[in-house]
Amino acid sequence: MTEMPITALDLTGFEPFEHEQIAWRDADGTALTLHYFELPPDLPAPLDEVARLRAGRARSAAEAGGGLVECEVEPVDGVPALRQIIKLPHWQGHGQVFLGSYTIPRATCSTVIKLQAPEYGDTGMREAVIAARIGFEDFITPSPYAPGLTGGLPSHRADDPRYDEEFPQHPLSLVRAKLARLGPSIRLDERFKALPAFG
Repeated sequence: MTEMPITALDLTGFEPFEHEQIAWRDADGTALTLHYFELPPDLPAPLDEVARLRAGRARSAAEAGGGLVECEVEPVDGVPALRQIIKLPHWQGHGQVFLGSYTIPRATCSTVIKLQAPEYGDTGMREAVIAARIGFEDFITPSPYAPGLTGGLPSHRADDPRYDEEFPQHPLSLVRAKLARLGPSIRLDERFKALPAFG
């Protein structure tokens, strides 16, 4: 294939970027972009080796200065896919940016749906509230995917989905909710689905 294999998805609330064909933004400031790569995927393990896949993605996020918040294998339109959320330091030096994505790999190519949501205004409130509530000594946790990992942004309890309802406008809450909505709506070109599986 040479064209975008994503043929449909739920774009409710999103408006196209000016002059862009496959990029949108919504009122929350979340950006949605679609990508297609005519290269073998650079994932660290096959999707059925979940522990090795998660550990590799956690190391990659830490090496980029960030942290892996979630990493799950689940189907998209019947095709095995990787759903992940990564946090990175904000490029303006204050707060964080949360990236949520579905990577749908085949043996020789892949397509990616990516959400990007930065913190705005007063940053760190979610973390401060939860740390004060549970105590800072219990706040920082080992990476759930690579327990001995060092570097990058630390894992901590405020990233837990149980706090999304309390902080519905936090970018992590927004990315989680929008990934959950988008995933079931994605449809793939049948030619892409018929390609040899990754790994």
